[in-house]
Amino acid sequence: MLFEDTYNTIEQPSEGLFKDKGSKFIGYAYPISSEDEVKSILLNLRSEHAKARHFCWALRLSPDRSVFRLNDDGEPSGTAGRPILNTLLSADLTNILVVVVRYFGGTLLGVPGLINAYKNATIDALDHAVKIQKTVNDLYRISFEYLSMNEVMKVIKDEELAVKQQSFDTNCSMDIEIRKLKLNKVIDRLESIDSVKTTYLSTI
Repeated sequence: MLFEDTYNTIEQPSEGLFKDKGSKFIGYAYPISSEDEVKSILLNLRSEHAKARHFCWALRLSPDRSVFRLNDDGEPSGTAGRPILNTLLSADLTNILVVVVRYFGGTLLGVPGLINAYKNATIDALDHAVKIQKTVNDLYRISFEYLSMNEVMKVIKDEELAVKQQSFDTNCSMDIEIRKLKLNKVIDRLESIDSVKTTYLSTI
């Protein structure tokens, strides 16, 4: 099986709404790159919606879609986080967090009603989002002597590599993004240049 080096996510935060029997479910979708972002997002929403009853959420992370988390935040088990997550699975989106904020309307909705509400609030938030496809890239640091600059820059231009940061002196370094599928070819080209050393930093 070929390595799949693309994934689908959303470009920027979006919002959706679903109402049922007086209860209001506001869906918020966010593009994220790590779980560390969740805490501050939830804190901001709790501050913004101080009178809301529940803040239920689910996330998917990593280009291979292998990481997920969910939280029912006091709703009956399986009625909130799971339908949010299932909607993300159906939409084939990753590196995304959806939080659904619920204002209780005074009437119990029952398990089917809750599942339906959290699902539809998520669907509406995603319907308002701009979906984008991204490539899986590795971040590498390349170190080289100044005399090799022209050869290095030729590879970067030929392969259309994104330069994240750079430092030019007698000894130079650049942090570059390389698409997974092009990795071996690009590294081979770079390491064939005199004085060039490559160091893997992370996958992004």
